[in-house]
Amino acid sequence: MARILIAEDEPRIAVFIERGLRALGFTTTTVGDGVSAVDYANSGSFDLVLLDIGLPMMDGFAVLRRLREGRNQIPVIILTARSSVADTVSGLESGADDYLAKPFHFEELVARVRLRLREDRSPEAGAISYGGLSLDLRTRQAHVGARVVDLSAREFMLAEVFLRNPGQVLSREQLLSHVWGYDFDPGSNVVDVYVRHLRRKLGAERISTLRGMGYRLEALE
Repeated sequence: MARILIAEDEPRIAVFIERGLRALGFTTTTVGDGVSAVDYANSGSFDLVLLDIGLPMMDGFAVLRRLREGRNQIPVIILTARSSVADTVSGLESGADDYLAKPFHFEELVARVRLRLREDRSPEAGAISYGGLSLDLRTRQAHVGARVVDLSAREFMLAEVFLRNPGQVLSREQLLSHVWGYDFDPGSNVVDVYVRHLRRKLGAERISTLRGMGYRLEALE
């Protein structure tokens, strides 16, 4: 799976992104300043950079210019609270591959990451499977045995988190954060609603409830 450098100095957002991407199987490293971002991005150890503009020591625009001037063409997605047209244009003209304004939905971030990595790479990137259930990451379809199941974007992301963590108990808070974002309402019942959707489409017995703990994907051939 792809290796992603997260250059973000706000701990809450950095942890949210890191946990979410790792839950989907990505390898991540986080740095909190621009100088470190340049050093790590130039190491040759990463496939993509998520770059915050408001970094200390060297802001994201300067990091991006330094990388491109050094002929480093690693894909860069800018993450920033600045959402003006001028900032967007400045980022893209500096060599960014994409631009995402905060606050953002994790679903959109993952879609943009995958878009920039689509030429990649690893043989694993095509599909994931467990216990008679598989997800095609290119067509965004689910397969239960030989049966094709259409899932909405949120249902697919939720199913993917389960498949990336087979047999593990995942709390509602973990699922909410990974699929709906860092600014979620912890009192929301949206996870329970979407788990019901998945059970209806994939099989009621496939996702078990552990009272007071969360949900677990079961292996059913």
